[in-house]
Amino acid sequence: MFTKPEKTFSLLFLAILVAELICGSVESLNMFHYITKPSIVISLLLFFWLKSGFLSGPIRILTILALAFSLVGDVLLLFVENDALFFMLGLVSFLLAHITYILVFLKHRNPSKNPFGFLIILLIYAFGLFYLLKDGLGDLLIPVIIYMMAILAMATTAFLREGKATPLSYTFVFIGAILFMVSDSILALNKFYQPIPFSDISIMLTYGLAQYLIVFGLLKQR
Repeated sequence: MFTKPEKTFSLLFLAILVAELICGSVESLNMFHYITKPSIVISLLLFFWLKSGFLSGPIRILTILALAFSLVGDVLLLFVENDALFFMLGLVSFLLAHITYILVFLKHRNPSKNPFGFLIILLIYAFGLFYLLKDGLGDLLIPVIIYMMAILAMATTAFLREGKATPLSYTFVFIGAILFMVSDSILALNKFYQPIPFSDISIMLTYGLAQYLIVFGLLKQR
């Protein structure tokens, strides 16, 4: 299932992710957080660049853009405590990342697959989440609604790849999209509803695994 270079990179990525989980949650190591957090996507971006030559030009370029927007978002969110504007800019960066992932996933859309049932589940989840968040959103109400719509669309387009993507590619990308949604949900609940214990760990763990699975899923589309 994995080539030797993929196994080697996976071990390296795991080490980077664990380092970020430690540095992001241990106060005395927070200075290294500014290195370990961006390193998660930087490593995936470099690996994808090196191993994606067989993919079509549009898919390759859009995926690189999605990772680049994610990296910008990661860096911006590092400075949220300095200025609230960084959160808004980070939100825009990740919105662009989701939009480019949507465009990537649509390249393998199965037109015969009906997303109705899956959409109902997503909408129930989204309305429940929004009910908890709405009172704490303030001026960010509209931007957060737009962002939620984008990530729901991203998960839906990942779902619609079934039957057109290889089974392994579909499974990895779909689970990655769901984990991305979970990561963003934890972040939103922690920021706008109430503090969640070990939120730094749960947010970055789900986020790191999401990006890893999406990248590897696209690389398994041969």
